[in-house]
Amino acid sequence: MLKGLSITPPVVGRITIGRVIEKNGRRLPEKDDQFTITSQIQQRGEWLAHPADQALRKATTGKLRAIPVRLLFNSPDLNLRADYSLFDRETGRPVCVGNGETCRRVGENGSGMQTLPCPAPDACALGQQGGCKPYARLNVVLGDDDELGSFIFRTTSYNSIRTLSARLHYFSAVSGNLLACLPLELKLRGKSTTQSFRTAIYYVDVGVRSGMTLEETLSQARELDARRRAVGFDQAALDAAASAGFANGAFEDTPEERAAVAEEFYPDMASNRLDAGAGGKAGNNKTGNNEAGDTSGAKPTLHDKLERKAVLLGGAAA
Repeated sequence: MLKGLSITPPVVGRITIGRVIEKNGRRLPEKDDQFTITSQIQQRGEWLAHPADQALRKATTGKLRAIPVRLLFNSPDLNLRADYSLFDRETGRPVCVGNGETCRRVGENGSGMQTLPCPAPDACALGQQGGCKPYARLNVVLGDDDELGSFIFRTTSYNSIRTLSARLHYFSAVSGNLLACLPLELKLRGKSTTQSFRTAIYYVDVGVRSGMTLEETLSQARELDARRRAVGFDQAALDAAASAGFANGAFEDTPEERAAVAEEFYPDMASNRLDAGAGGKAGNNKTGNNEAGDTSGAKPTLHDKLERKAVLLGGAAA
């Protein structure tokens, strides 16, 4: 195993509840009230839809707000990795990742990796200055085509992270540690809060599949576990291999993934860079007569810079 490189579950697609749009020369996140399942291929700045997206939409009336899934691992913390993350506003690279007790932080001038106490963002001077916030990744299996290939859902939502974490630990407990055998369903839920000014906000939950009871779900899990054991499927070994892979590197996301993460969850980094380049005149990035959406004259966004840097790094590594 190549040391220093985090070995993560193979990803064949993405699950989102929003998308990135281009507006006045900037790529900005736009929230949605339904799921979208995409491939890992972009075309003209847009993620191409995965065939699973169309298949699920045909099976429902209205918007896609539920996705039948299974999990890869019995351990809740392997399926959902959540931490406090601080990204460099110039490069989009992770600077500090912590769990509220300890953190891994890049040393000054990029020198080495330090392990330090992590008091969580509200009590951390560096976190308050740099915009440290929760960031989580959930890997799930859709369909039966690739039982070890997963779709990844990334989020910085407190509501999604807290709800998913609670549900996964609860399901693990009631099933007797058979989380990977449970037929479950990702669900989109809405709520209003004072912070949202009573407008609807959406977050992701996981529960038993529509039309099934918890008892039926547990029964199916026991049957699947028995069939897997009969053919020699070693779930404990799979969990152990995944745990070792995650621990093999300091940070989970690869350089090319960081560009997408930065533009989707940390748009202020791109905005700050553009505003600084325009002399601090926010919102003054006009595109002249480019009414058809041609932004060739616009300043490069953080996403563009990170993608170019990832290509250069890849070439240097080759």
